[in-house]
Amino acid sequence: MTSVAMTVASMLFSGSCRSLAMPAAARAVRISRAALVNNRNKHPPSWCCRSSHNSNTALAGEAEFLTTDAGILNATSSSDSFRKYDRLLPCPSHKTPPRIEHLVVSEGGPVLEHICKALDLPPLYVSDLIQFGAVYYALVCPQPPPNATEEQIRVFKEVTEPSVLRKRASIKGKTVREAQKTFRVTHVDQFVEPGTYLRVHVHPKRSPRCYEIDWRSRIITVAESYVVLDKPAGTSVGGTTDNIEESCATFATRALGMTTPLMTTHQIDNCTEGCVVLARTKEYCSVFHGKIREKKVKKFYLALAAFPLPTGIITHYMRPIDMAPRLISEDFIKGWHLCQLEVLECRKVPWPATAIQDKYCIEDCGWPSQDYAYECKINLLTDSSSICCL
Repeated sequence: MTSVAMTVASMLFSGSCRSLAMPAAARAVRISRAALVNNRNKHPPSWCCRSSHNSNTALAGEAEFLTTDAGILNATSSSDSFRKYDRLLPCPSHKTPPRIEHLVVSEGGPVLEHICKALDLPPLYVSDLIQFGAVYYALVCPQPPPNATEEQIRVFKEVTEPSVLRKRASIKGKTVREAQKTFRVTHVDQFVEPGTYLRVHVHPKRSPRCYEIDWRSRIITVAESYVVLDKPAGTSVGGTTDNIEESCATFATRALGMTTPLMTTHQIDNCTEGCVVLARTKEYCSVFHGKIREKKVKKFYLALAAFPLPTGIITHYMRPIDMAPRLISEDFIKGWHLCQLEVLECRKVPWPATAIQDKYCIEDCGWPSQDYAYECKINLLTDSSSICCL
């Protein structure tokens, strides 16, 4: 039986408020507003939703991001209309406002060219976004959200008319639902035809923690078909929706000097550190997934609680929607996933020293007592269970 030990070195949670201390780098930002943006290069209007907490704040922050004094590059396109900017690498020390753009291609051509024109972004910046995995496409535009404008709805109806879709050879043999499935754009010269939907994460979520780690020292085992990594806290195993560059799999691959990228076989939370298994081949991915299905992989966690927890099995139910926030319930709800974990041990330990709290970015959540904490050994019984649900 394969045993994978997962350690959680710096997690504080409360049985009453269910809060979890998380490194700042692991937090996600939310999208809240959409506005129509017209194509600036005399093309017909694109279906384009500019999303941010506040449009004025977002644009001001973006201008600062693109013209910051530190390390400005002189690389611009052949047109002087594009602004100078800092490349996505090196990783900026400051946060950028959230921005996601949704476009419908009006004229066929290279994806890089269309995004640059539609969003007035420098080609090198868009190229970096594609490298980061922050640009997606679908052959057919998906249904606009409930808060879409009349113009957005009009464009959607126009490009998804059955008479229009019948003329597109690229979607023959596919249902509309199949053609609306999104895929990552992987090359700057990828051709996009009229009617293609594009989603551009202009400001990807960043992981500055990746650049602080001695990744070679975190490698535990290198086998013929897999690598075992001691994952640092504050990092993503396989990347995020808009950033596959800054991930454990990518940095471990580089640390080992491998030419073939390592692949993820399972996940642990960004705020968690401990052992993860990365596959060197697709075949081993299947092998490891089979071990998980057959319950041959055990996952053990060490978690630090603010209050003592009784030993035994804890059960809750999670809403079956793969998006944050993950809603949970202590009561059974039909259709929700069963999540179970077992508290094997709970022992009283000194409260973490200030240096430890600073190292792991533990937030002061107003704990009533900070004299002692409780170290819990946990056996994760179902893959959908979450430590933060205690």
